[in-house]
Amino acid sequence: MALAVTGISFPAFALGMLLMQIFSVELGWLPTVGADTWKHYILPSLTLGAAVAAVMARFTRASFVEVLSEDYIRTARAKGVSEKWVILKHGLRNAMIPVVTMMGLQFGFLLGGSIVVEKVFNWPGLGRLLVDSVDMRDYPVIQAEVLLFSLEFILINLVVDVLYAAINPAIRYK
Repeated sequence: MALAVTGISFPAFALGMLLMQIFSVELGWLPTVGADTWKHYILPSLTLGAAVAAVMARFTRASFVEVLSEDYIRTARAKGVSEKWVILKHGLRNAMIPVVTMMGLQFGFLLGGSIVVEKVFNWPGLGRLLVDSVDMRDYPVIQAEVLLFSLEFILINLVVDVLYAAINPAIRYK
């Protein structure tokens, strides 16, 4: 969990520069610029996903700890259900509901985090276009991007709602 705390507290721009320094400059394993091959996507993906992965790891652990102390878990164990089945059937299903909710929110925050990653890795993208549009006061582009980001966020929330029913059929919207 110490790694998760470090991931949460380390800024994305600093992590991006640190990863470039280590894996591109020092070791020479990965390229820093371009987008020709899959190797070009490793450092930006790690930079963008590190904080999200850290938050999700801590939240998943907290959710599991909370669920495993519930009465129905103790009841299943008392009935002689195997520990593996208790964790997979009862624990995982109920612990994943808040995790899926948080994951949906984190995907929304990735949209904002992409602006920093685009700047650090000098990539053209929607985040950079939004910043440039604000600088140039290009209001139609700003409106279009806000609409696009809003639609993406709504779509993510729709997927989260569908996942609720898939994870736990007892939670179905009528």
